[in-house]
Amino acid sequence: QVQLVESGGGLVQPGASLRLSCEFSGRTFSDGVLGWFRQASSQETDHVTDTFVAAISWNGASTYYGNSVVGRFTISKDNAKNLIYLKMISLKPEDTAVYYCVADSSYTGSYFASDFDYWGQGTQVTVAS
Repeated sequence: QVQLVESGGGLVQPGASLRLSCEFSGRTFSDGVLGWFRQASSQETDHVTDTFVAAISWNGASTYYGNSVVGRFTISKDNAKNLIYLKMISLKPEDTAVYYCVADSSYTGSYFASDFDYWGQGTQVTVAS
């Protein structure tokens, strides 16, 4: 089992920066990744969408990003502190979502939420003026 605890969410203005943290504990997976998904709800349809944000290999050597955040978000890992970070800059209202820390025990390059084995409780990020 892997335990994931997120922190760092909040309300920020468009263009601002924010850093999320995720403390992980439990098992480690040499072929796995740690990362972030975000879940947003449509006000028009109430439809909830899970979107891949970023991931980093357990050894920290490889990173992966969703198309909508490339160039603005950076994922990093501190092995000594058992933490991963998501640094977000130039935030936009469409970045508003609940951000979940996730882990996959054997990463195949998938961007589908159902392929990630472990999820944290989530932290809300709201971008509004």
